[in-house]
Amino acid sequence: MLPILITLLGAIAATLLGFFLPRRAITVISMVTLVLSGVSMVTLWNGGLTSFDGSLQADNVALSIGLIILLGSLMTLLVSFDTAARAKLAFPEFDALLLYAVTGTLLIAFSGDLVTMLIGLEVMSLSGYVIATLQNSRRAEEAGMKYFLLGAVGSATLIYGIALVYGATGTFNYVGIRDATAGLQVQNVSLLVVGALLLLCGFGFKVALAPFHQWTPDLYSGAPTVVGLFLSTVVKVAAFAGMLRVFGGAMQNVPAWAGVMQILIIATIVIGNLGALFQTNFKRLMAYSAVAHTGFLALALLANPATGGPALTYYLLVYTLMTAGAFAVLAALQRTEEGFSLDDMRGLFYRHPAYAVALAVCLASLAGLPPFAGFMGKYLAFQAAFQAGYVGLTLIAAMGSVAALIYYLRPAMLMFMHDRTPAREYPGERTPTTAAVVLGVVGVTVLGVLPNLAYGLVANPAIWTVLAGR
Repeated sequence: MLPILITLLGAIAATLLGFFLPRRAITVISMVTLVLSGVSMVTLWNGGLTSFDGSLQADNVALSIGLIILLGSLMTLLVSFDTAARAKLAFPEFDALLLYAVTGTLLIAFSGDLVTMLIGLEVMSLSGYVIATLQNSRRAEEAGMKYFLLGAVGSATLIYGIALVYGATGTFNYVGIRDATAGLQVQNVSLLVVGALLLLCGFGFKVALAPFHQWTPDLYSGAPTVVGLFLSTVVKVAAFAGMLRVFGGAMQNVPAWAGVMQILIIATIVIGNLGALFQTNFKRLMAYSAVAHTGFLALALLANPATGGPALTYYLLVYTLMTAGAFAVLAALQRTEEGFSLDDMRGLFYRHPAYAVALAVCLASLAGLPPFAGFMGKYLAFQAAFQAGYVGLTLIAAMGSVAALIYYLRPAMLMFMHDRTPAREYPGERTPTTAAVVLGVVGVTVLGVLPNLAYGLVANPAIWTVLAGR
């Protein structure tokens, strides 16, 4: 329980100390809290500990995904350190709510049953709804309201699915559900199948699987950039952690959901890529990029947990680094929270060469170009799905990845074109944000050249046989 308790205590401390300390001091305390939580996770590695009769489990699956969550949260706080004032978020409630959201994400990753997962999901979602609307602007309020309304529908669908699964199996526990559905020896298979499909729809809202992605472009473009960074990385990682627990472990023996998942993946990849092709605003482009990557990430859920689990975990780490790096560059340079139009990026290399090169690296990694880690992340996900027999789906995903080169290379190309118009970027110091950019760029470069630094830690079959119950 220690990693979760540390973040919870940090959230409570940020709430109370906000009355006495300036916001930047609260941010430093929050970052220290995240580091301490990460240290506690490292000490639990290979421990396989559980609490509350298995409702909370600190196995290596939870710990690896928890460390990714903390990394994304730390990068968010670094970016917010010197951009919160421009985003009108320079008050300690932002840090407190962010840590409450992190607490919820860790509960999802560490969950051992559907109830614990639901509690974590709601803590994360409610905090996310609030930080999306904290900025005093109509754009943020509209974006947050859309996020709240569609998120509420997703949560209701998820809860209904949980109720039906419990009715069919008589248990909320992941292991109990897996054992009850072995050989489909349950009294009402149709009830179980409908529950599984409702769970898939509920998670689809949270990870932005098409057609449940409608909130994503409006939220990313309307909410402050630092909030978009957090929602596109940490929240997505946590939601995929829940899907891995539910569909990779508890529901692995349940029919029908895998077939529906294939249809959703195809729709997500096609809609995400087509939507990104027609965007002129960089934040909206990143939103549709996130939708497309959701489809690529979901491929790993269809595979055997022994191959799909490590692929998904590695891809989530890489996705967090390259997406956070791109958002950090945008947050450092944008003059308003509307972000950049693609035309504004013309000639960026001649005004801010380091930022331009860093953004180009992140975009190349998002496109899946070697030697960056995005290539290896996609390769592992495609390989896992291909080996599981989803050959046609893998080919469609590969074609979608090739099509994505168009909208990733366009801004990268514009940045290196000459432009004689006045600079459009924000002038000023942004050292913490630059640190987040460096972390993202170094991460995707090193993990691209040496993928086993991360993949080797999670590729141990023993980790995933525990999840799969084999």
